[in-house]
Amino acid sequence: QVQLVESGGGLVQAGGSLRLSCAASGSIFRINVIGWYRQAPGKQQELVATITSGTTRYADSVMGRFTISRDNAKNTVYLQMNSLKPEDTAVYYCYSNLRVRVTSGSNNYWGPGTQVTVSS
Repeated sequence: QVQLVESGGGLVQAGGSLRLSCAASGSIFRINVIGWYRQAPGKQQELVATITSGTTRYADSVMGRFTISRDNAKNTVYLQMNSLKPEDTAVYYCYSNLRVRVTSGSNNYWGPGTQVTVSS
């Protein structure tokens, strides 16, 4: 019953900013890690940024430009994207490894994706 729903994608000019949101809904005991992957046309899917309760991780290509954060009360993760480049154009997918309940193991979940297009 867990679902990840992204929002905030769109079209922006190079140098502009966007903020993506991903809300995890359903019965969730604990989010172990949540974040973002992306896939550009003709390219492989790559990790963009993830966050745990105490650690953040960024792809080298977005370091210093993107900031990931989370609101634990809302089970929501955000990706603030600044100084966007045409190379950032991709479908961005929310990802989470989470535990539904204390007696269950952890599973991986994916959102449907949101399009980010950066024009030059």
